[in-house]
Amino acid sequence: MNDDVLASLRRAVEASPEDAGLRLHVAEMLLAAGRHTETIGEVNAVLQQEPTHEAALELLSRTVAALTSASATTASGVPSADPATEPDPVSDPEEPAAAAFDWTRAETEVGSDVPPPFVAEPQLAAGESREGVAPPEPETPPVTLKDVGGLEAVKKRLNESFMQPMKNAELAKAFGKSLRGGLLLYGPPGCGKTFLARAVAGELGAVFMSVTMTDILDPYHGVTEKNMKAVFDSARAHSPTVLFLDEVDAIGMKRSGLGHHAMIRQMVNQLLIEMDSMAGNNDGLYLLAATNHPWDLDEALLRPGRLDRTLLVTPPDFEARRTILEYHLKDRPLAGIDLTSIASRTEMFSGADLAHICVTAAEKAMTESIQANRICPISMTHIDAALEEIGPSTLAWLESSRNVVKFSNDHGRYNDLAEYLRSRSIL
Repeated sequence: MNDDVLASLRRAVEASPEDAGLRLHVAEMLLAAGRHTETIGEVNAVLQQEPTHEAALELLSRTVAALTSASATTASGVPSADPATEPDPVSDPEEPAAAAFDWTRAETEVGSDVPPPFVAEPQLAAGESREGVAPPEPETPPVTLKDVGGLEAVKKRLNESFMQPMKNAELAKAFGKSLRGGLLLYGPPGCGKTFLARAVAGELGAVFMSVTMTDILDPYHGVTEKNMKAVFDSARAHSPTVLFLDEVDAIGMKRSGLGHHAMIRQMVNQLLIEMDSMAGNNDGLYLLAATNHPWDLDEALLRPGRLDRTLLVTPPDFEARRTILEYHLKDRPLAGIDLTSIASRTEMFSGADLAHICVTAAEKAMTESIQANRICPISMTHIDAALEEIGPSTLAWLESSRNVVKFSNDHGRYNDLAEYLRSRSIL
């Protein structure tokens, strides 16, 4: 594989993150080079945008099969049989009759007594003896909500719907406020959902554990579910803990759209099982999740007692933008920077966009310094040049969410999004 070509393609992906075809091309190159973990990461990014993307799911299946073959070779020292002659670990035709199960009914019927299939005790593949991927170690969060600049409306709702009941458990119970369930943060990418989750952990005095699909997914039959259970068990053992499921739409995508991909359905089933156990042995475990596409989640995840509270994380407001810009420009040589002016010109920019502006301006100042053979500090000229190249990335997400609000909001789940779109004359 030509590393220069790969690096060039990855820069193109960074410039056009929504281009699924380009990202899958990079994933194919990584798979051909045997870089399976990176391949899964690229496929995961596509599935976040479109959980039923056929090419992405097919590539995921091939990657899992390649991982299985490579692991078998490492464990035995003998090359495994031709994958074409062995059953696909993802789409094994001998699985119980998944097609006969009404996944749409299971996703939409609140309180349904119909048990999902495939929830038996996980069994490892023949010859498999390892214990699976170790759960990530908890980390002590360094931030609280005071560190979140601006976004007062978001913090107020977060405090009312989640923080206050958790901090005042007995009083909440007296008012009939359930302490079960978790919180789903949703909104455009790059707007600080992970940072807010860390801040919640700081407010609750809890350790912070972040989990993604790549931490859990395993090619061996049953190990993915085992990894999911290990993550929840580790979080319970370190309580109080905020367990943060990042990009939860990749972990909890709609099962009815997964076709014959039984392994991923198993992962969703195990997640539901672990969330349901929060009624009994999850004291001190606070479940938070984040997604850019809540409408792609399995409906069963949003039932009462699971991720039953939702919070829209909007693009940063003026004060938040000023704070973000100040943070990303500190410790860099500056000359005549007007943060108020920049913040007023960057409405609808995400936190990631603002960071990109600061980095781009720094690159331009560095190039000028190299040419002049002296330090040329970052000035408004460099900022202006960066703003000519960079626009707000949130607009595409907000435009796409408009149809969801107009045609799929009968349950009122996205009323806060509808209000925000109207305030920006998008709806």
